[in-house]
Amino acid sequence: MTRIAFVIAIASASLDEDMPPLLAACDRAGLAAEVRAWDDDTVSWARYDAVVLRSPWDYHLRREAFLHWCDRVAGATRLLNPPEVVRWNTDKRYLADLEAAGVAVVPTRFVAPDAEPLPAVDEAFAAFADAAEIVVKPTVSAGSHDTQRYRRTQGLAAANQVGTLLDAGRDAMLQPYLDAVDVRGETALLYFDGVFSHAIRKAALLRPDATGLDHTALPDAIAARTPDDDERRAGEAVLAALHARTGAPLPYVRIDLIRDADGAPRLLELELTEPSLFFVQAPDAADRFVAALQRALTAAEPPQ
Repeated sequence: MTRIAFVIAIASASLDEDMPPLLAACDRAGLAAEVRAWDDDTVSWARYDAVVLRSPWDYHLRREAFLHWCDRVAGATRLLNPPEVVRWNTDKRYLADLEAAGVAVVPTRFVAPDAEPLPAVDEAFAAFADAAEIVVKPTVSAGSHDTQRYRRTQGLAAANQVGTLLDAGRDAMLQPYLDAVDVRGETALLYFDGVFSHAIRKAALLRPDATGLDHTALPDAIAARTPDDDERRAGEAVLAALHARTGAPLPYVRIDLIRDADGAPRLLELELTEPSLFFVQAPDAADRFVAALQRALTAAEPPQ
């Protein structure tokens, strides 16, 4: 029987709503699935035919240790998604790569640790002339950790957050707050093995004058939806750029889109490491995901 380990972080294990339907789908498919923490040194990862990143939602706090773990596991078995993809995707500078490949992304300015915070914020407000607010976030983050909105009258506060990130040796990024999200929300498109599976709508959760997401609102903020035609086209454009980079479809991809002031969908985030897959909102999706994992195992060559 094929054995799969689904990787979590202990602290966030109870938050992973995808896990119960995923384990049930594995049982239906005849797969032996176990849940393991990525930083549990007692686990022998070579015992598994595949190790699948599910919800290691603390990786951003120890990214280098996590990436080292990914490399080690990939040397013993198959890691999905693979380490080179995870390394690229866990720093949001990947948005610049995708923009260079022709993908319409949310406009982004990156700020390196040697930059001056206040000029960087002033330049961002000037560049995003139509935006009433900007969003400050670190380039390495999960769950909108250390992410906050700032109005134009809050330039000093925004610069203070940028400075705090830079002083900690972290790169920062600045984006316009696209207020269409307050009305239309975000659209997340889910693809398994390069094939569209389902989509959800996520309401705006980044509140003014608060750092990070309003997690208390999550249960009511997410709902199944049928994506618009232009969102599907945007998703396909992202997939094309991604496949040009990876050479083949990945077992799982989540594409988060948000509309700009002109109503056009833009890429907010490309989730290839530990995305929520919203199986609760799409009951058949867990079976499609497991089928994609089975195809990946069949196609992949064992580690040398």
